[in-house]
Amino acid sequence: MAPIIRTCSLVLALAATLPAAAQQAAPPQVDLRDYARTRAADAAGEAALAAAGYARALDTVPDDQVLAMRAYRQGLAAGDFALASRAAAILDRATVAPPDTALLAFAVALHDHDGIGEDRALTRLSQAQLDFLVPVLRAWVAFDRGQDPMPLLDAARGNGLATPFAERHRVLLLIAAGKPDEALFALAASSNVEQAQDPRIDAAIALLRAGRKDKAETILSGLAGASKAWRKRQARAGNPDAAFGAAHLFLGLASDLRDADMAPLSILLTRAALLLDPQEDRARLLLADALSRSNATDVALDMLAGIRLDGPFARSAAAGQVGALRRAGRLPEALALAEKLAAAQGATAHDLRTYGELLYQNGRFDDAASAYGRALGKAEGDGGWELNYLRGAALDRAGKWDEALPVLQRAVTLAPQEPEALAWLGNAQVERGVDLPGAQALLERARTLKPDDPEITDSLGRAYYAEGQLARAVPLLETAVRADPGNAHANEHLGDAYWKLGRRMEARYAWRAAQVTAEEADTARLKAKLADGLTQ
Repeated sequence: MAPIIRTCSLVLALAATLPAAAQQAAPPQVDLRDYARTRAADAAGEAALAAAGYARALDTVPDDQVLAMRAYRQGLAAGDFALASRAAAILDRATVAPPDTALLAFAVALHDHDGIGEDRALTRLSQAQLDFLVPVLRAWVAFDRGQDPMPLLDAARGNGLATPFAERHRVLLLIAAGKPDEALFALAASSNVEQAQDPRIDAAIALLRAGRKDKAETILSGLAGASKAWRKRQARAGNPDAAFGAAHLFLGLASDLRDADMAPLSILLTRAALLLDPQEDRARLLLADALSRSNATDVALDMLAGIRLDGPFARSAAAGQVGALRRAGRLPEALALAEKLAAAQGATAHDLRTYGELLYQNGRFDDAASAYGRALGKAEGDGGWELNYLRGAALDRAGKWDEALPVLQRAVTLAPQEPEALAWLGNAQVERGVDLPGAQALLERARTLKPDDPEITDSLGRAYYAEGQLARAVPLLETAVRADPGNAHANEHLGDAYWKLGRRMEARYAWRAAQVTAEEADTARLKAKLADGLTQ
């Protein structure tokens, strides 16, 4: 199954696990000032302070469902399993618990060696949206109890969501059962090839923990940064068991959901994974990413700081720090760290692209183009349309049109169905009066692909204006302004077209609208138009 299809299926299946946060004033019994501070901490991403505040509020109002939901999510963000479990129990008693509370209950029971709790949680999981995890979890529990796990794993057959996880864990269960050769054969035969790296890393870690260093080496030889110290730590972590299996199942699901807007579920999955397998740095990476997306920047950075420098995920941790700082708007810090990564030996195309993006955000377009050029040199094949597009755009913004043009043309050749590349090249040609018929064709194609984009609509209207086709230009420019009334460029372009048609009052109205949001560099030009109209 292709990864995009499986991820979309997962998102649809799990959407109900994340109910919208209820909107409610503070319960009348709680300390209003303390509650206000707690809500402020929640909004600011200060998970530990927010969790502590919600815990105090629950002490006063122990059955409040809104408080319990907030305490549940913030408890998980802060790593406070006691608070999260307490809040989940309140929600469960009120029959409003989201399905992922059963997953938390299972992880805690497994960690505490509570067999009855494990079974109860698995029963709950089997009746909710997360039921596709149950075959693998039951198989690992059976393994821990000395039973044959494979018949339970076979229950995943025919379930499109469960099957990829079952295939992956068949390998790990064979390793745990002392059958490494069968495991490696199953790994090689697995249809789960679209995420080949993570299953192979899982298998290598399982082999190290099972004392089969010789077999692990066949996989680890291609894993950069897998130092002897890291391998020794893995070997000392103990044989693969149900805690190991569950942790890696949760990690696999969190990885699948990384690009989906499901940060609360990802936080639960990765917190549970770390509870069961504290050695798993990939869980730290994914947890930090989810925390960062939830505005808990400092918690995310602390999590990334816990990833050892002598392991294979140290570079990913540094890249994660750049991403968290950038997402939080801390651009100078992000740029400084990205520069270090880009200058380091072994810098990847992704490192250089990230550095280029930050340089671009900081207005250093020439330097950004250079970074993108280095990224293209590191990338495989032609580098892909995106890197060519980004480099061409940076060269254009740096005033190097002669260099930008062939790079942008290459991006369009590589991706003739990508509206961003088409629109940039078309708009740049219109601005310079270069090959206007060709620019018009590019923008028409871009608008066909993305008809609701006001910037593309504005650019196409401007292209018609430049060709003197005012009857075609005005409706498009009006559409662009309706879609984005605050767009200064679209308002100015509409005013220009109105003026050419003799609609002077409407032209000045559009230019005044443009003035409201115009950048400082454009205000003098708009002032002159308002005073004198179009003079050329």
